[in-house]
Amino acid sequence: MNYQTQQENGFNFIETNPREERTLLLLHGLFGALSNFASIIDHFEGKINVVVPMLPIFELPLKKLSVMGLVNYVNEFVEFKGYKKVNLVGNSLGGHVAILFALQRPDILRSITLTGSSGLFEAPLGSTFPKRGNYEFVQKKTETTFFDPSVASKELVDEVYDIVNDRNKAVRVIAIAKSALRHNVRDRLEQIKRPALLVWGKHDTITPAFVGEKFHELITDSRLFILDQCGHAPMMEHPEAFNNYLKDFLHEIGEIKE
Repeated sequence: MNYQTQQENGFNFIETNPREERTLLLLHGLFGALSNFASIIDHFEGKINVVVPMLPIFELPLKKLSVMGLVNYVNEFVEFKGYKKVNLVGNSLGGHVAILFALQRPDILRSITLTGSSGLFEAPLGSTFPKRGNYEFVQKKTETTFFDPSVASKELVDEVYDIVNDRNKAVRVIAIAKSALRHNVRDRLEQIKRPALLVWGKHDTITPAFVGEKFHELITDSRLFILDQCGHAPMMEHPEAFNNYLKDFLHEIGEIKE
C-alpha cells in the first residue's frame, strides 16, 4: 500500500479511484490505523473506489464526541464527496458507526460488511485499559486483540502506547467506548434491508463469535463466516480469506466484476 492521505474541506482520507461510481467505504476501529486495511485497499484497487476516511476520534470537540458524532461526520464526508452508492466495511467501532450510518442513509447503502463489530456486545475497557508508561504491558494487551500475537506490529503497539500515555486521548477513548455501550443497535438491526456480510474471528475476545452469530440472526439478508485461529481483526490476521469472502460477496450483489 502506497497511498497518500488527502485533505479536503477538513476531511482526511484515502481514495483510490474517484471516477468510479461504486464506493467501498472502510471504517476503522477505536485503535485503528491505515495499516489495518492495507490488504483490502491493495486487493480491491482497480475493482471499485476504495475510500478510508480518518474518523476524528481525537479531533472532534469533546461535547460532540460520540458514536453518533462519528456517524454525522461520515455522513458529512459522503455528502461532500457526492457518493451515491456506498458499500460499507466496518471493523470494531467502525462497524458500529457503519450500522448507524446504514440506518440513517438507506438511500445510498448498497451493502454492509461487519467484522468484529461493536453495537450488540463488546468487552468493556474497565480495568483492562492499558497502564500508562508501561510499554511491555501495552504490547501484551495489544497482542491479545489477535489470535497470533505477532500480528500486533510495532507500529500498532506504538500507536496504542501513544494514546494511553496522552491524557486527552485516553479520556476520548473512554468517552467513545461509553458512548458505544449506550448505542446498542439490537432493536434496529431488522431495519437493515440491504445485503450484509459478517466475518468474525472464532477467538475474538472483544466481540466474541456469538456476537457475529447474533448479528446474523437479526440482520435478514446476511451471511456469516467464522474464521478459526483468528481474533478481533480478521482482515489483518487472515487477509486472503477475508478478501475472498468480500470479493465473492460484492460480486454476488453486482458491485464488482470477476
